[in-house]
Amino acid sequence: MAKVSLKKKLQYFGTGRRKKAVARVRLIPNGSGNIRINRRSIDDYFGLETLKLIVRQPLELTSTLDKFDVEVNVYGGGFTGQAGAIRHGISRALVQASEEYKAPLKKAGFLTRDPRMKERKKYGLKKARRASQFSKR
Repeated sequence: MAKVSLKKKLQYFGTGRRKKAVARVRLIPNGSGNIRINRRSIDDYFGLETLKLIVRQPLELTSTLDKFDVEVNVYGGGFTGQAGAIRHGISRALVQASEEYKAPLKKAGFLTRDPRMKERKKYGLKKARRASQFSKR
């Protein structure tokens, strides 16, 4: 997570994770607020409005929705996990851009990686905790 200047083009990077999803986020200053996920627009990538809202939360909180263009590469997990990972990555990249964003993002809980993971399946059971139905006869 560092500032990278290639051809006088300043960019901020952040990596976000949630469940099995990993998102590599790139913030490009002096943008118009475009959010592209895996080379597709956010409207094409996410069907649900709640997932789009989750992705935009850190930008709305810091009032930077129209100041940055966001480029995201995300893989693994499902749509909800990917949206959470993107939010985490955007938050970390915003802190790289300016330290003044750190306090509100931390207070909102966007800088904390959600530790909840899927519990592993145990032998003798159908799922992690689901046992087969008891039969008396």
